Amino acid sequence: MIHINRKKAVIATLDVLLAVYLVFAITSFNEAAKAGVMCRRCNITIADENTNGFLKADDVTRILKSSGLMPTNKSTDKISTRAIEERLKTMAFVKTAQCFKAKNGDVTINITQRLPLLRIKSDNGEDYYIDERGGVMPNSKYVSDLIIATGKIDKHYAARYLMPMADALMDNELWRNLFVQINVTEKKDIELVPRVGDHIVFIGKLPTGRTATMRRQEIGKMLETKLTRLEKFYRYGLSKAGWNRYDYISLEFDNQIICHNRNSARCITPETDNMVKNDVARNDTTAKEKKETTPKETADRKKEIKRKETKEAGEVVKRKKIK
Repeated sequence: MIHINRKKAVIATLDVLLAVYLVFAITSFNEAAKAGVMCRRCNITIADENTNGFLKADDVTRILKSSGLMPTNKSTDKISTRAIEERLKTMAFVKTAQCFKAKNGDVTINITQRLPLLRIKSDNGEDYYIDERGGVMPNSKYVSDLIIATGKIDKHYAARYLMPMADALMDNELWRNLFVQINVTEKKDIELVPRVGDHIVFIGKLPTGRTATMRRQEIGKMLETKLTRLEKFYRYGLSKAGWNRYDYISLEFDNQIICHNRNSARCITPETDNMVKNDVARNDTTAKEKKETTPKETADRKKEIKRKETKEAGEVVKRKKIK
């Protein structure tokens, strides 16, 4: 019984010592708040400043000065760390901001940046970034190696569809290095501009899941299926046919790749270049076998192709490829 009481006494003593230590530490930490201690230095640390390049310490200093919140040469009792944090959080590229006062009067500011995934240059003249949460970030003077999206894009479409698409592309090392531009057509079809070759990759419309989670999953699955097929086509088709043989490659339909010769009129049809289709089929067991057609079916198909060529001859839209 005496042993148990002694043990409790030791524990109680340790608790008291810990409480005293905490009070002393807090008191010492807040000592800088006493009048007469001047802030001589403000240390600003921005995570990934050299990697992302969207936010610099000079930007933070300029904002604090214009707001009258720059702590240097002020008495520490007149410096509000909360006001500094709240002001910095209103900056477009700031994700989190923390401000501390040291005993000697120095002030430390730690900032993390919002990470842009995609740059939007819409046909309506808007120019901005979309971050990893779908938030809109204003255009910046800093240059970053991001995929650029062009075409018929509004902020709603950018946040709901292009953001999860860009997230999936950036998450794959091959795709991230392969594509430099996404173009959205009038009908909300998606075209991709690769870094290599002089052609456009057409993948069709993005899935329209009811929730953000469903859209993310469905878009990721769509890209995985189509771009894996494109990788096989690059490896077994274009490596033999030549990277500049085609100007338009369509992955819209499952289990087939439709190519358009550079020197022929562009017309999307179910018929694929024999050599390319055979090369891909040998390396993709899911590819559909080419069906035999009757002379009548062939003649009808040629008429349909000619009709579409005539109709679409004046509808080809010049696409700006941003390098």
